[in-house]
Amino acid sequence: MTGFADLGLSPKILKALEKTTLKQPTPIQAEAIPHIMRGADLMGLAQTGTGKTAAFGLPLLHRLLDIGHPPGPKNVRALILAPTRELTTQIKDNLEIFTKGTPVKVTMVVGGASLFKQAQALSKGTDVLVATPGRLIDLLERGDVSLEKCGYLVLDEADHMLDMGFIHSLRKIAKHIPLKRQTLLFSATMPKDIEEIAETYLRNPVRVQVAPPGKPVERIVQGVHYIPNGDKAKLLEEYLKKHPGEQALVFGRTKHGSEKLAKLLAAWGFKVGSIHGNKSQNQRDRTLTEFRSGELDVLVATDVAARGIDIPTVRHVYNYDLPNVPENYVHRIGRTARAGAEGTAVAFCSPAEMGELQAIEKVMKKPIPVIGGAPWAADVVAAAPKPGQNRGQRPGRPGGQKPGAKPPVPGAKRAGGAKPQGSQRPQGGKPGGGSFAPRRSAGGGQGNRRPG
Repeated sequence: MTGFADLGLSPKILKALEKTTLKQPTPIQAEAIPHIMRGADLMGLAQTGTGKTAAFGLPLLHRLLDIGHPPGPKNVRALILAPTRELTTQIKDNLEIFTKGTPVKVTMVVGGASLFKQAQALSKGTDVLVATPGRLIDLLERGDVSLEKCGYLVLDEADHMLDMGFIHSLRKIAKHIPLKRQTLLFSATMPKDIEEIAETYLRNPVRVQVAPPGKPVERIVQGVHYIPNGDKAKLLEEYLKKHPGEQALVFGRTKHGSEKLAKLLAAWGFKVGSIHGNKSQNQRDRTLTEFRSGELDVLVATDVAARGIDIPTVRHVYNYDLPNVPENYVHRIGRTARAGAEGTAVAFCSPAEMGELQAIEKVMKKPIPVIGGAPWAADVVAAAPKPGQNRGQRPGRPGGQKPGAKPPVPGAKRAGGAKPQGSQRPQGGKPGGGSFAPRRSAGGGQGNRRPG
């Protein structure tokens, strides 16, 4: 088996690695590092949680160590772009571990933090700048940073950057970087737009792919529960109660809906926090710190948490709302089963979300096992409110209840004896959480799998 020492990395980096949990290179690391160290442009395809940060970070740091003198004022030697603050923070934290005991300096700039302090941090220059596109453009326009001597460009989670509309920002930033550079692109999926970016910004790139796009983590036991929108909050409560003391990540579609759901769960006695785009960077960092330390059992989040958050203690992922982008489902559930652990992922599917579910299953090339309810009939799907309409997703008011009222128990009759939306309620709708614990056999979970 190939070890990090066999890849030709600097002794200083190998010494720093000895103090980490990284003992053997993952497949993406073993394949990508030699190409990067010889200076080739590279397009790396690998799912979340496979060690992409070390795959580009270790050889990049190795090459920077050879320079031997500090960068000039405001200069940047290597630029790493990532789509979210959380992913940017994680990359920076990992690189600082790898550079311990070396003169290599790592700096981070993200939105939501002091622009003045970030400009100060860049005034003396930095070896590696990890940035979100928007904040970097702010600093470039102010003249607080120069990319004229940047010899390395890394685009991490490139597909997510496209989803978030950063293609125009990327074009602006690339104009500031010399054409003579090494460019590395890492992505979990390969839509047509990513191919076009690779053709535009990479020169004769080596392509490294270690897992088919869309294939979910092997140790994650998945399931879908068909449930009317108005009953989702109560169903989530029942699932959470079946796994006390085990950390859960709950994904919502909107910032407002996620915050409302978090407040509702808190009112029901759960230790819960939330992160989304309406939170300041300090609030998001504090909540993630509390979740990592175990002070919180439940984290409700939008897709800002779908990538780049590595919390090994997360045992359960609940897709309270299914994602609009099917590939994001794979990233969401990849937040569990980290570092060799097992995990479960439950998708809640209302009639209006059948299209999203079918798109997810198409990406994964297999159906998600049904653990509650039954697929919605075509006439029920056709009658369901479409995205953007009032779909009853306000967690505090399922079924039109008054503010503060608890959602009805799934299957319970409403006022006047009416059941939820006629015959739309699937049979067998009680949560299967009791029998849906991760399998602890040597072979791990069964069902849909992908290499970890």
